Amino acid sequence: MANSASNPSGSGPRAPTREAVLGVDTGGTFTDFVLLQGDALRIHKVLSTPDAPERAILQGIHELGLDTAVAAGSVSIVHGSTVATNAALEGKGVKTALISNIGFKDLLSIGRQT
Repeated sequence: MANSASNPSGSGPRAPTREAVLGVDTGGTFTDFVLLQGDALRIHKVLSTPDAPERAILQGIHELGLDTAVAAGSVSIVHGSTVATNAALEGKGVKTALISNIGFKDLLSIGRQT
């Protein structure tokens, strides 16, 4: 358990402390970022790179000055993709299938896992 710190209460390991939460939405034209660091909220936008979406994400992380923090694992990243959502809604893209475990046949109609 190299990545966890000991819990002062003695109840076992705890998750590493996150210094920031970064929300990323990959869209067709722009990749948008929302950074929550303490009480500060920052919004950032870069041009999307449809041929390699990860480039726009890495560029935004760099422009926000988060390279070191992301590499250290101290930033929680939440990623969404407007591109994927639009493709699904418009019926574009490749055919896909959902495979689930026994007992989860209603997962799509319920729409959540909790």
